[in-house]
Amino acid sequence: MKVYAGMSDRLSLRETGAYAQRIERLGYDGLNIPETVHDALAVSLLALEHTSTLIVRASVILAFPRSPMLTAYTAWDLAEFSNGRFELGLGSQIRQNIEGRFSIPWVDPVAKMDEYVTALRAIWQTFNSGERLNYEGEHYRFTRLQPFFNPGPLSEPRHEPPLWLGGVNSRMVNLAARQADGYLTHPTNSHPRYMTEICRPALAAAGRSVEVVNASPYITGPDRASVDQSRTAQRYVFGFLYSTPAYRRQLELFGWQDLGEQLQALTRSSNWAQLESVITDDVLDALIPQGTWDELPALVETWFAPTCDGVVLQVPADPADDARFAEIIRSVRAIEPTWSKGHQ
Repeated sequence: MKVYAGMSDRLSLRETGAYAQRIERLGYDGLNIPETVHDALAVSLLALEHTSTLIVRASVILAFPRSPMLTAYTAWDLAEFSNGRFELGLGSQIRQNIEGRFSIPWVDPVAKMDEYVTALRAIWQTFNSGERLNYEGEHYRFTRLQPFFNPGPLSEPRHEPPLWLGGVNSRMVNLAARQADGYLTHPTNSHPRYMTEICRPALAAAGRSVEVVNASPYITGPDRASVDQSRTAQRYVFGFLYSTPAYRRQLELFGWQDLGEQLQALTRSSNWAQLESVITDDVLDALIPQGTWDELPALVETWFAPTCDGVVLQVPADPADDARFAEIIRSVRAIEPTWSKGHQ
């Protein structure tokens, strides 16, 4: 089982290099770079510059505010700079953010993402081969790339960056299996029931296999007191995330549609402080794996080995706990994913 680290979206750029080095020392397979208040590609460059073996994945950047050409250039540079350690993750975001935060017209996100990925690969092919660029779709058109603007192929034996998609609904999950190299779940939609009833069938329908990494949150810590503290923090985060209608597939599986509507009403009235009060203990117990660090390997194996190839585990808050947590990472990495045995 592969193990990836996340990072706080509030970590400053000045702290990024040291943080990435810490992740590498801990023994993680890779680092997922979020995009909320920083440009994830800029943060990825810093993480790559300060490490030598760690996979760094922009996970995920917002595709639609960026031209595929600009994304292609930056990902190409990061792949070359890092000797192939960079991986590009793309996400669509929700309509309200695309229109209201980025001033971009909203269209069918799956169809547009399909074209985005196809255009990216066409551009990379031209970088590699020097052949004429000729991609024309409904949403994107790329027909001009003079030799002066072509960076040329990556150094051997490296190839184009692995491409990941994040998403929640079946059509986007299916697109990941058809077009990408990997799929990363959303924290709100990572439960084994979601994986079994929505995610895996959508992936299987594509007829090809991709790596699946589960980004479920955990209520965890070195001891029971810290588990309780983690529980409080997760209650607010889940309250905020589930206020978004697009993230409610998992709630619907459990028959909790009304919960999402309650949360949305609170955010519409800017009543942020009340969000966590709506997320009851029953919801947390059902949706999030919880236990001390020593219990994490068994939790991961039970919850996620049947449906996933890798997981994201949060980093200890205190670096003094790193030696102990490195043992936990080694134990989780030793877990064998079992879902693939019946799909080979």
